[in-house]
Amino acid sequence: MATAVFPGSFDPVTLGHMDLIKRASGMFDKLIIGVLVNSSKQPLCTIEERICILEELTKNIPSIEVMSFDGLLVDFVHQTGADTVIRGIRNSADFEYELPLAQANYKLNNKADTLFLATLPEYSYISSSAVKELIRYKGDIKEFVPDVVCKFIMQKCNY
Repeated sequence: MATAVFPGSFDPVTLGHMDLIKRASGMFDKLIIGVLVNSSKQPLCTIEERICILEELTKNIPSIEVMSFDGLLVDFVHQTGADTVIRGIRNSADFEYELPLAQANYKLNNKADTLFLATLPEYSYISSSAVKELIRYKGDIKEFVPDVVCKFIMQKCNY
């Protein structure tokens, strides 16, 4: 059974994330969305909130499982038995950042390759960081995140 891991902070989940999740889920028997616990960052949403949102957004895709992880991605990939890591690429800067990581991960675990998926052009400028900046200034995020996320953020951030 071909299993892939799509890792990320998903803080918050964007339309770009959802596009990649839907496309990747059709390529594998199982797609594990790995929500990274990063203690060095101040997240907008708790790990539990991010998992709950992702489970809600993917509830109609039976091949998806949402899990949190901390530590090395290669360890998480090994623990889940996955054979592929999915990484989204929006632009050449993303590729330059992701390529050495993919090579190092393969060196550490040669049972898992990285598959780069190019984002669709309409999502190439969307990032969780940009969405968080909009949220900080009460900007309109409707064009960047799924409705579930928008409603949650508006309630959580009181706007």
